[in-house]
Amino acid sequence: MKNDIPVYDISTFEEYKNAGILVSRFGHYSRQYLHLHSAHRHSFYHLVYFTNGSGSQTIDFQNYPVIPGLIYFMTPGQVHSWSFDTEVDGYIINFSEDYFKSFLYNPLYLENFSFFDEHSGDAVLVLPDEAREKVAALFEEILNEGKEARAFDADLVRILMLNIFIQVSRGLSLKQQTQTNSYNQTLLKSFKKLIETNFIELRFPKQYAELLYITPNHLNALCNDLLGIPAGQLIRDRVILEAKRLLINMELSIAEISEKLAFSDHSYFIKFFKKQVGTTPDKFRKQDN
Repeated sequence: MKNDIPVYDISTFEEYKNAGILVSRFGHYSRQYLHLHSAHRHSFYHLVYFTNGSGSQTIDFQNYPVIPGLIYFMTPGQVHSWSFDTEVDGYIINFSEDYFKSFLYNPLYLENFSFFDEHSGDAVLVLPDEAREKVAALFEEILNEGKEARAFDADLVRILMLNIFIQVSRGLSLKQQTQTNSYNQTLLKSFKKLIETNFIELRFPKQYAELLYITPNHLNALCNDLLGIPAGQLIRDRVILEAKRLLINMELSIAEISEKLAFSDHSYFIKFFKKQVGTTPDKFRKQDN
């Protein structure tokens, strides 16, 4: 029986495919797209702000509660599902990777916001009370812009979205904001980006240190200082995350997944997975399905 995890593009939502963005009240969206409650991936950016209801959600195999005031951000490729205990409402925005590129001089501007880094720990957060009303009002303005065609409405929506991002970013702690501007934090961000594009081929910290023009000791020190884990663990965690994503696809054998992840022998992949996760790939696959 096929159990491949679906990947949805912004064009999945027929009426929004040309605009590159979908904005909706979450209650309506949740009822309209019930199939999105099950595990799936997006090829677009995705954010939700919950104002009512309760339940749970899973993002890349991590469970989070659904409570009023919680906002979360997802980047393309992450695995996601919802499970609600009550009627849930709030706001949702899906937007394509190109949505801001023609608008902002710096195409990498969104990287300034730590919640768009899936490894930062900031992607799921509860807004402080003083920010909730302001953020909700911005979502309402965006919804109002979509009711009728007006001059510069798309640009205004982008500005309002950036306002949301800035308000949420200001809600993060001063320590986090200070770290974002530090030299070591910039190095760490570069290291994570290199892992994202090279984790299949490059498995050792010294290989990344060479690309960053620093020593392996420096790389390990900054990871331990900022994250509390060695550089090698970040690489292993990314390999494991990809393995979990692939294991959802029941049509792929363990040997095929091992090959996709560039393990020379599938028995070594099994040992590696068990050491990192605490269970075998086969048992993980059965408990997740």
